[in-house]
Amino acid sequence: MPRMVPPTTAFASAFIAAMIGFGGTVALVVQASQAMGATTGQTISTVTALCLGIGLAGGILSLVMRMPIVLAWSTPGAALLGASALHLDWATAIGAFIAASTLMIVLGLVPALGRLAARIPPAVASAMLAGVLLPFCLALFQTLGSDLLFAGIILVSYVLARQWLPLYAMLTVLAVAFMLVLLRGDIAQMNAPQLFGALEPTMPRFDLQSMASIGIPLFLVTLASQNLPGLVVLRTSGYEAPPGPILSVTGLATLGFAPFGAFGVNLAAITAALCTSPEAHPDKSRRWQVGIIYAAIYLLLALFSAPLVALFLAMPATTIAAIAGVALISPFGNALHSMLQATEHREAAILTFAATASGVSLWGIGSAFWGLLIGFSILALRQVHLRTRRSEPH
Repeated sequence: MPRMVPPTTAFASAFIAAMIGFGGTVALVVQASQAMGATTGQTISTVTALCLGIGLAGGILSLVMRMPIVLAWSTPGAALLGASALHLDWATAIGAFIAASTLMIVLGLVPALGRLAARIPPAVASAMLAGVLLPFCLALFQTLGSDLLFAGIILVSYVLARQWLPLYAMLTVLAVAFMLVLLRGDIAQMNAPQLFGALEPTMPRFDLQSMASIGIPLFLVTLASQNLPGLVVLRTSGYEAPPGPILSVTGLATLGFAPFGAFGVNLAAITAALCTSPEAHPDKSRRWQVGIIYAAIYLLLALFSAPLVALFLAMPATTIAAIAGVALISPFGNALHSMLQATEHREAAILTFAATASGVSLWGIGSAFWGLLIGFSILALRQVHLRTRRSEPH
């Protein structure tokens, strides 16, 4: 008779994956919410909503598809929001989140659009992501000028952990950062309004400029940097997961929780590998149970999100900037690699990167949109040129 109770490794893998996904980037989510003008209550609502979306949608997908569908929030999306210089109000940001989630739902429902999205050159999307992440990585080293001890220690901790404990590098950095902050007494009076997480709805305000500068780039960066790699992880582990339903369900989860601050519920990539490997569960046909356990852990994180958010809000701004910068070093390196890999798209990618990283804002529309527009325009001109050359008589 087959064993019905998941092995200990299933619980261990799900717990480690959840702690890495949550602990490694929650500081970035808090920073992004603050950049969008969220209050303390709205920031708590954002983390609560994201955890609920991850837990509920991931649990349903894992149960129905009998696969370990591991979800996460959009780390590149949080970076995009945190880097925005548009100074949007929270209601307008919510409108942009709804626009991005609607695009993801439509993409999942229309197979032709999915095939079209798959043809988007990764170089341009990665270049936009690299341009968004660059200011965060630079902020880490700029923090050296104002707080050499703190930034230097966590940077060294990250480098050493990457050599010996690469998977747990961010958890190591977070532990070191907390220890330093406590030893120096840098945590201000924690003001946790409640013990448990709470949802605080906001009536969205729809603005075409914010949807163009935040909504469209948020959709594209989540698709290219989270969902597509997440599908590859599942396929590599031997699961033929249908992209359409997964994109639609994660888009619906984002849409449902967007009024409470959720900006992106999507497939996990790196942490998903912990839950889809034989080490998590030796029986591939029962490995979906790991996805259920992972989802349950996120529901618990949603329950106690208020004191966790309050802890990060009590930290100095330079501390949050340094932690976020370290967390994004690896994604920045991956984005640069993908951006420069295809030589035929390199010029478009470099100009996309430069335009995005510049932070330029024209007519109220942010640099991520202009970076994408420049990159896609160059690619279109290249295609026209190649077709013209092919049609010329030899």
